[in-house]
Amino acid sequence: MHNSKMERMNGEIQDREKTMRGLKTTYTPILQGYQLFHDYIRPPEALNGKTPAEACGITIEGQDKWKTLIENASKKT
Repeated sequence: MHNSKMERMNGEIQDREKTMRGLKTTYTPILQGYQLFHDYIRPPEALNGKTPAEACGITIEGQDKWKTLIENASKKT
């Protein structure tokens, strides 16, 4: 069984905790930010240059994907 995805995520969080001296609260937005980053912005090698969202048919338009995600999340419905 391969757990390289979780090991990578744990490594990134651990690197951040060393710099910021831990997660201050249980419900920190940092973890959700990492999830968004890995699902919508950072393409893993296993998906041939596509993000998991793109592999599922979800595309994000624009040069700055972070900005687009924030703008879309803040729109009133």
